[in-house]
Amino acid sequence: MKASETQLITFLNTNQQLIIPIYQRTYSWGKDQCDCFWKDLMQVAKNDTEYHFIGSIVYISEGLYNNVETQKYLVIDGQQRLTTISLLLLSMIDFLKSNENSQLKAAQIKNQFLVNEYAEDDKKIKLCLTQEDKSIFEKLVNGTPLTEKEKDSKIYKNFSFFVDKLKSSSLELDLIYSALLKIVIVAIVLDKNNDNPQLIFESLNSTGLDLSQFDLIRNYILMSFIGDEQKIIYNNYWFPMEKLFTENNNEEKFDLFIRSYLTMKLRSIPRIDRIYEEFKKYSFGKDIKDIIEDVFKYSVYYSKIDLGKEEDPTICGIFDDIKSLKIEVSHPFLLAVYEDYASGKITKDIFIKILKDIESYVFRRAICGVPTNSLNKTFANLYWEIDKDNYLESFEIALLTKDSYRLFPKDNEFKKEIVIRDLYNSRIKFYLFSKLEYYKNKERVNSDFLSVEHIMPQELSESWKEELGVDYNKIHETYLHTLGNLTLTGYNSDMSNRSFLEKRDKPKGFKDSGLKLNKYLVELDKWGEQQIKERADSLIEDILDIWRFPEVSQEKIDKHRIDLCKKENKYKIDDFDYLDGNTLELFNAFRDKIIELDEKIVEDIKKLYIAYKLKTNFVDIVPQRSGLSLSLNLKHDELNDPRKLCRDVSHMSRWGNGDVEFKLLSNNDIDYAVFLAKQALDRQKK
Repeated sequence: MKASETQLITFLNTNQQLIIPIYQRTYSWGKDQCDCFWKDLMQVAKNDTEYHFIGSIVYISEGLYNNVETQKYLVIDGQQRLTTISLLLLSMIDFLKSNENSQLKAAQIKNQFLVNEYAEDDKKIKLCLTQEDKSIFEKLVNGTPLTEKEKDSKIYKNFSFFVDKLKSSSLELDLIYSALLKIVIVAIVLDKNNDNPQLIFESLNSTGLDLSQFDLIRNYILMSFIGDEQKIIYNNYWFPMEKLFTENNNEEKFDLFIRSYLTMKLRSIPRIDRIYEEFKKYSFGKDIKDIIEDVFKYSVYYSKIDLGKEEDPTICGIFDDIKSLKIEVSHPFLLAVYEDYASGKITKDIFIKILKDIESYVFRRAICGVPTNSLNKTFANLYWEIDKDNYLESFEIALLTKDSYRLFPKDNEFKKEIVIRDLYNSRIKFYLFSKLEYYKNKERVNSDFLSVEHIMPQELSESWKEELGVDYNKIHETYLHTLGNLTLTGYNSDMSNRSFLEKRDKPKGFKDSGLKLNKYLVELDKWGEQQIKERADSLIEDILDIWRFPEVSQEKIDKHRIDLCKKENKYKIDDFDYLDGNTLELFNAFRDKIIELDEKIVEDIKKLYIAYKLKTNFVDIVPQRSGLSLSLNLKHDELNDPRKLCRDVSHMSRWGNGDVEFKLLSNNDIDYAVFLAKQALDRQKK
């Protein structure tokens, strides 16, 4: 590696071609970044600053050349700045077409900084961009007209931005050009034989430059290949995958997809800001080509699940409903099951039934107020609970045997909660009422114009108070936002707090409504507590049919629990290699004190650790050669650790549950370990 400070203009004014590799992201600077650069340049011009430093340009030679050839360099870092300054130079050329007073000449700028005048055609343009950017930039350099679609690109928009700035600037072009001459960079050229471009790329990311997990993973994969093979991998796998996430501005979904992919593969959930690190760990020792093929396959599934690419209308509709519930944590499970559907291991009917069960599971829990913080772990492991020879039934049993905060609410609890819960202030209110409207209803209206409306209004007029009777305040407070008092309408603002009969009979009122949900209201002459309760009851049958509770016999569920219990208890303390001698004595002493904390504590011996649980694991013991590693089921910032002996392991792969690790190495620390474990236990009791 060689680094040297130089003027950017000097760097560009050489017989070379700077190539943006295919694995680099496309040009991404927007108006804000260009405006910031322009303001900096104006300060340099106005203040007569000696120089303005804009960072480093990192590049590597593509091959060996003699002194007369145009040398090709691959740009590892610096694409955004190089492209932006080239667009500014192009805007200067455009400005000079109608302003001949300047000492500058358009041909001078073009031939010095934008083209290699005497080079072969493929080396003519000094800056060779990637993908669609390449042809648009070349058209600007050559003065070729652009299509309307090309004019919508960031390349053209930023070029136009600088054109407008030059036209409106109070400074002469020569002065702006002089400021451009003062831009300084550090040019870092890598040694092809000794420097690792990927490590350089990673180190740039660690300094806080704007490199996303997406950027790092792309470079990690594509830098694993060279020459034609790199192009094949890019064209066959990476670029089609990238288009899935970029064509509708879903770039941020890529990180979520990779996390779902890794969760599915590893059965543990990586932190979103450490996706790249976890991907590298997962890839270590594996064939990168096999991995990119697999990632691409699952990216197609993800696009069907979450990006609206599913072609089957029935399945697409269910995916839309699942999206409405905002349960991205289900994606690892859905990816795995979609693969079984796509490969023919399960039928379409079974796949649809599983999707509807997931929808019911999440919706019923939301209505019953079951906390959602456990859903990520539930879905991370759910696929592995399926018996592939008894797919649907074993899946439904796995859901039905969840307990505590993972339970699947039964009909009686669900019915009780849905009629009394405040649905109007729920984020899923429109999802709920649109599902009810379209259930067994082939006539569809444009739901973009519909909203959820109170029948009894939020503000009671005197006529409403009279209609509701002496208990109007209690009725209003009890039933206002509940199931029976809510409906859909396209005329919410027209309804306002009008009387019930006015809402029913006015033009575009309930009588004129084409919505199924409003047919119940047409025959009524008044609206009060009794009518609200009766309407809620009338909707329950459809609700229980839409969000069904799986039908599995109690006998089969009981048998599953017995089999699971036998499976979970197949390991013994004697199976742990390191539980002997002093470590075994330490374990027994700690174990006795933990069990004494509560008579309901259960010991569960796993293959790799011993768990102690109440509702769920609160402390797990991993026997090690030097002692015991305790995994405490708490967030690190929730723990009272006055001796500062615990470690935050939330970003690490590990055995056991929880984000806190404590090393129990001697009997002297047993009481302190119990003090820590009790905090995790007490948190479960709250």
